[in-house]
Amino acid sequence: MQVLTDKILSQAAFSAEIDVPLASIDIGEWLFSLPEAEYQRCCPPDHIAAGVTTTDDGRRMSINVEMIGTGLVVQHYIAEEVTPSYCRMNSISDVFTPAGRTQVNVIWELIGEAIEGGRTRYTNRVTSHPTDAFMRFIAEHGQTFEQAAAARQAAGGDHNRRETPLFAASIARRAAARQQNKAA
Repeated sequence: MQVLTDKILSQAAFSAEIDVPLASIDIGEWLFSLPEAEYQRCCPPDHIAAGVTTTDDGRRMSINVEMIGTGLVVQHYIAEEVTPSYCRMNSISDVFTPAGRTQVNVIWELIGEAIEGGRTRYTNRVTSHPTDAFMRFIAEHGQTFEQAAAARQAAGGDHNRRETPLFAASIARRAAARQQNKAA
């Protein structure tokens, strides 16, 4: 399968501020120990399931199942970079649409930045690229790339807008719980 990185199917980045210092958060730890029920609370009713696993060669993975627009998406995110303030995840995602199944490439970036007052700005950036399989799929269904991109942008942007503040709040709760455990 070929990813067409020269084409952007959709791209959205939203931010939310939390009352926790950047030094207190660990986005990588949060992501790879996120309970499924907490994942579901971060974008109801779209988030369906989540889990962690590894690739055959031992790289960490986050598996997410969610509805984005009218598509059921199964994301197989492989960790490319994981730090306390930045994670870059890369997935060849299966998309089940009313017209059938296809695949897209999704890059998910989770970013923490220190801001004034000892607070943190969390940014959730999602960029999707078509695959050659996706391009064949839309052609077979009489859709142009521009039409598919507009639909994906609308659905993906709405989804990201709703989940970002809930992810940020979850990261803040995890940081507060870690601080309480250290103090105990």
